[in-house]
Amino acid sequence: MHISLVFFSPGKRAVADYLSRDLPYRLSPDDVYLTLGCNQAAEITIEVLARPGANILLPRPGYPDIEAYAIFNKLEIRQFDLLPERGWEVDLDTIEAMSDENTVAMVIINPGNPSGCVYTYNHLNKIAETARKLGIVVIADEVYGHLVYGSNPFVPMSLFATIVPVITLGSVSKRWMIPGWGLGWLVTCDPSGLLRKDEIAESINKLLVYSPFPPTLIQGAIPQILEKTTQDFFSKTINILRKNLEICYDKLKEIPCIIIPQKPEGAFFAMVKLNLLLLEDIEDDMEFCLKLAKEESLIILPGVTVGLKNWLRMTFAVEYSSLEDGLGRLKSFCQRHAKKYTLTGSTAVDQQIHVEH
Repeated sequence: MHISLVFFSPGKRAVADYLSRDLPYRLSPDDVYLTLGCNQAAEITIEVLARPGANILLPRPGYPDIEAYAIFNKLEIRQFDLLPERGWEVDLDTIEAMSDENTVAMVIINPGNPSGCVYTYNHLNKIAETARKLGIVVIADEVYGHLVYGSNPFVPMSLFATIVPVITLGSVSKRWMIPGWGLGWLVTCDPSGLLRKDEIAESINKLLVYSPFPPTLIQGAIPQILEKTTQDFFSKTINILRKNLEICYDKLKEIPCIIIPQKPEGAFFAMVKLNLLLLEDIEDDMEFCLKLAKEESLIILPGVTVGLKNWLRMTFAVEYSSLEDGLGRLKSFCQRHAKKYTLTGSTAVDQQIHVEH
């Protein structure tokens, strides 16, 4: 017995119209499922795809909540590396090597959290071709969509849905700067109809029946938000974040023990590497962050929490004066814990070793 449960709302139509602006095909309101933020969209997607013995491919570094949802649904997690020396691109050779007949999906986050990457059209096309070859779905977390500051424009993964089925996750929390509203979406981008054939869409509908919905009042506001937010608002937001990114990047380059492999091009974050050889009495990223919090009242996320030991995840999405103050505290902390090297000779001086950024 098949039950078809479809919920229509102006909000669903508005999301479909908004996302269709970037596509050569049109999404239907039937393709859109409104959720309590992007996190619930990710949770429902993973729950629908989960089955006994299955595995899912997740990026390293990545977003810990997605990993938690996979663990909760008893999916085996297989992590593929993002390559910092190549702009945090997906290591596609690793994807092919670790995938098997029990792999249900791979996750990409673009623009990247926590890497700050923005993938090119060509790289996304390669991801789509690889997923098609392996017979898996691509889950595209695009909650930071269009928040880009470099030369690469934002390209939605759904542009390649004619190659491989794509499930797009998003929300109003980042681009529109209203995180407290808790309005997200899960969108099946599947012109070939494979997800409907496999009853994935029907399973999403059934699961949503027993899940909390975004408040009706907020759903009713979505058409106005998506259709009438001006480009001027988006441009001002980008300019503020770009200014913050520039000071963050410039100030971090002044700190010898911090290495920046790739200047962020999108989202709110930068991944930087610790050179522990230049620090004394600090063994790893966790100890670095704990001592930094205690001594400077400054909180930075240790990289081990997102999959990269002895790295740091930093955000530049804070008020400008607070960012300046925080970077100053970070520099003072690193200077205070820098190793001192004594030179022999007529005059003994202390010298810090500097590394190339």
